[in-house]
Amino acid sequence: MKNDKLKLWIRFLLVICGLALIVVLFVPMWRIDLVAPQYPEGLMLLIYPDKLGGNVDIINGLNHYIGMKTLHTEDFIEFTLLPYIIGFFALFFIVAGLVAKRKLLYLLAILFVSFGILAMYDFWRWEYNYGHNLDPNAAIIVPGMAYQPPLIGFKQLLNFGAYSMPDIGGWIFVGAGALLVFCTFMVWRSSRKNMHTAKLTSAAAVFLCMMSLSSCTAGPEPIKTGIDNCYFCKMTISDVRFGAELVTKKGKVYKFDDVHCLLSYLKTKDTDPGNVKDYYLTNYAGAHQLIKVNTALLFKSEALRSPMGGNVAAFDNTDSLITVQKRFPGNTLTWNDLIKP
Repeated sequence: MKNDKLKLWIRFLLVICGLALIVVLFVPMWRIDLVAPQYPEGLMLLIYPDKLGGNVDIINGLNHYIGMKTLHTEDFIEFTLLPYIIGFFALFFIVAGLVAKRKLLYLLAILFVSFGILAMYDFWRWEYNYGHNLDPNAAIIVPGMAYQPPLIGFKQLLNFGAYSMPDIGGWIFVGAGALLVFCTFMVWRSSRKNMHTAKLTSAAAVFLCMMSLSSCTAGPEPIKTGIDNCYFCKMTISDVRFGAELVTKKGKVYKFDDVHCLLSYLKTKDTDPGNVKDYYLTNYAGAHQLIKVNTALLFKSEALRSPMGGNVAAFDNTDSLITVQKRFPGNTLTWNDLIKP
């Protein structure tokens, strides 16, 4: 049937997605960043389709002390199967674009989305098993403590801050899935209404919806001392205790070495306050994770000697704040106090 044929632009997108999935075979799909006071530069676990990468040996050494199983590529059957599965979907995308049959597109969408859900469940199950099945004879045992990393986002594990997020391959995979769902929706809508051309307004609405959902997940990034530069003063961030971040609604992250630089940047009006999603300050105590300014407890003391003279420390709990107040003379304040003209 003539109406069963896919439109040229949909066929083009399918072939592009198929070629992009080939790239996934050679780049990391996921990453877990670990930040702690004894590792200010951070540790990184990279998950490729066929192997583990990054600081695997160091992480295994730390896992041994808390009773977690060490990580080895050969222990995961997924690393054997995943390259073939990705190759299968890359070929399926290209074939679906060349054959241009609507039913083939529907089948591809069902299989690809189902695999994505199954893969995320398998990843969660792997994290759960490694974080909960601990050696009872480990050197360090914290009663009731589990070390399961977050599936996506941030989680505090003792003195380590763990950030889990897609890497290059993961974002390509998500992008291919989003375009596939979009194409499938447009073909289904066109067939339901017996239309000869797709409506660009619907495409724009779906795209804006996807962008809106993406912006909802925008969050802070771990500050890497000695590597990241302050966006305002351009100096390398050397003391994570006083770091700050601005995250826009589109997910763009601006890093600063001091609340003074963040406030100075806001005065430039370079970023519209209406486009800002959140402001974050580094927790002065503990693992120095980033906390939202509206939940942070702020303390200002000239004795703190922050990099650019802001001399403001943020805390996520009252006990930590009181401990520092006993050491340094100063005053508590709020974020509104800081941003007053």
